[in-house]
Amino acid sequence: MMKIYDSHKKEKVEFKSIIPNEVRIYVCGPTVYDDSHLGHARSAIVFDLLRRVLRENGYKVIFAKNFTDIDDKIINKATQSNCSLEEITQTYTKRYLDEMQALGVMRADIEPKATENLTAMFAMIQNLLDKKIAYQTPNGDVYLSVSKDREYGNLSGRIAELESQSRVQNSEQKQDGKDFALWKSYKGIGDIGYDSPFGKGRPGWHIECSAMIKEHLALKGDYAIDIHGGGADLLFPHHENEACQTRCAENQTLAKYWMHNGFVTINGEKMAKSLGNSFFIKDALANYDGEVLRFYLLSTHYRAGLNFAEEDLLASKKRLDRLYRLKKRLAMLSLKKIPTSLDNAFKTAFLVALNDDLNISKALSVLDDFITSANEQLDSKQKDKIPQIYGNLELVRRVLGIGLKDCFEYFKLGVSEDLKTEIEKLIEKRLEFKKAKDFQNADKIREELRNKGIAIMDTPKGCVWEKI
Repeated sequence: MMKIYDSHKKEKVEFKSIIPNEVRIYVCGPTVYDDSHLGHARSAIVFDLLRRVLRENGYKVIFAKNFTDIDDKIINKATQSNCSLEEITQTYTKRYLDEMQALGVMRADIEPKATENLTAMFAMIQNLLDKKIAYQTPNGDVYLSVSKDREYGNLSGRIAELESQSRVQNSEQKQDGKDFALWKSYKGIGDIGYDSPFGKGRPGWHIECSAMIKEHLALKGDYAIDIHGGGADLLFPHHENEACQTRCAENQTLAKYWMHNGFVTINGEKMAKSLGNSFFIKDALANYDGEVLRFYLLSTHYRAGLNFAEEDLLASKKRLDRLYRLKKRLAMLSLKKIPTSLDNAFKTAFLVALNDDLNISKALSVLDDFITSANEQLDSKQKDKIPQIYGNLELVRRVLGIGLKDCFEYFKLGVSEDLKTEIEKLIEKRLEFKKAKDFQNADKIREELRNKGIAIMDTPKGCVWEKI
């Protein structure tokens, strides 16, 4: 049995898919106008973990993540940089996908873009207009009348906040300050517009997701999809408005379950471009390997806040090192290719932890115990346990997305190519001294390497080295 925390019910509930053994998930993706920060990385990794855990439980997972490529911020970026919208969105979409690959995040099965789904948005907006739930203002904007939806606010429970905001942000064109835009009319030079049944303009942000879910993922029946996910900042108003649109247009609940990950903070402040404290993924990847970064962002429970700190990341890496030390130890054994098996007790304990609302702390504790036990088995030369050790490591690779690297290369992370070349030359020179039985000079090279932060080890497979 799998339990997840439902943001709507605000409690852990038993997960039951709409269709047996199949799960449909939609996660809000990036607005592609700038580089993505670690908050985006964390959300992507969290829902990548959810997808992997569901698959390991035997579910077929249909996973969608959208790209918002129509937005005020994109228009502003295009104007400032004197580039076309397509240049901006294509650049940052590709960059995002490359960064996700570096972090070990699997590509979504469906990756809809707003610009490619305008027809679906037109249909949903027209439906809302026909039902008199939406209205068009004299200037051409189309708004959804929140007062027509009696259930509005049930998802987030933050209707009072909206009422407070509406008094400040009310528009003369709106019938009610709480109403939100479905269509924004073309404002002239400096704006972008698409032809539509409502006049030239562009869609509001919220309608994009509702329409794309209906177009690519939705089922018939009470619920459109199983799980809708995203960062906690999207719960209100974005997800509240999405739920409202689908409920009013389709007489259907958008998602059976809602899941939201916690913020990444720096110095106690939420990481956001608007606050000027974004730590871009590209900057993090310039300093840390993608798998090391993934493991760090994965190691805190997804609903908890994560305060980014380099010392915590380095401590997390030491924990990951233990897994690679075990892999390296296995690689040093002179073994022929052997069939792998799985320790059912380990798999059960590991999945029981993750099936409890992705309890990563407990899962990593199970992993730590396995690594300790595996090393003890190797110490006592229990060769019959080796197939299970391999099998357990493969399970961890599939579910957590870690342990994928060559174990020898892993311990060389952070060493420049120039230094690698120098190290190899010194090791070759040391080998020559050893062949000549000049052990004094061979030992001097070992010491020289150690002073460079490099440790070497002579093995039946030759001399191997790693960064200390």
